[in-house]
Amino acid sequence: MYDLSRRILRVWRERVGPRILPLLTTVRFIGLLIAAFALWGFYEIAEEVLERETQSIDTRILLTIRQWHTPLLDRVMVVITNIGNPSVLLVASLLLAAFLLWRKQRAETVTLSIAAIGALGLNTVLKELFARSRPELWQRTVDVNFYSFPSGHAMMSVVVFGIIGYLLATHLPRWRITIATVTVLLVCAIGFSRLYFGVHWPTDIVAGYSAGIVWLVACILSLEIWKRRYQPMPRASERALTSVSSRK
Repeated sequence: MYDLSRRILRVWRERVGPRILPLLTTVRFIGLLIAAFALWGFYEIAEEVLERETQSIDTRILLTIRQWHTPLLDRVMVVITNIGNPSVLLVASLLLAAFLLWRKQRAETVTLSIAAIGALGLNTVLKELFARSRPELWQRTVDVNFYSFPSGHAMMSVVVFGIIGYLLATHLPRWRITIATVTVLLVCAIGFSRLYFGVHWPTDIVAGYSAGIVWLVACILSLEIWKRRYQPMPRASERALTSVSSRK
């Protein structure tokens, strides 16, 4: 047993370690913390929802938002909620993936496709698992079906727009703050539109965001690891040229 342990340790040091350790450096610590916090948040919300301890505050928030309705805001919210429709986001993601494939960006293509399809599938499974009924506090003005928890609009918008924002930020580093701000505002607006129409409980939206963040971080980290593992590093002369160009 002792000899076997020594052999395993030697193989790890000589062959496995040098390959795995560089990959681990791509796993951003902050990203993992965000994913862990989001996962914990989803667990806490799900537990409260199952015990029906959020019903009172959920109802009060929706009734408060109901007082903000105006004809103009109704039209604006219809547009926003349609942008966040899971089916629309899935089709848009696949079209963008096809464009990325045409540009020979295979890693981004696979990541975007898996992110969108996986998010939709995971959301469907979670809805079936919790089987929470939608609010019926007033007459709905938008069509809805299926269960309520977690929100598909919230979850899909976080994943799809998050991935798109990440890809844009990597190619346009000077615009990172602007891209991140627009992405966050759009995702928040989509979530609010579902509350505005009374088709989701607030905890549905928060849980959708939480689950979406976990899946988003997993997809981004997978992409980063794939790039570090399989994409060739630039030669020293290319790095020096890039450095000089950036200084200019």
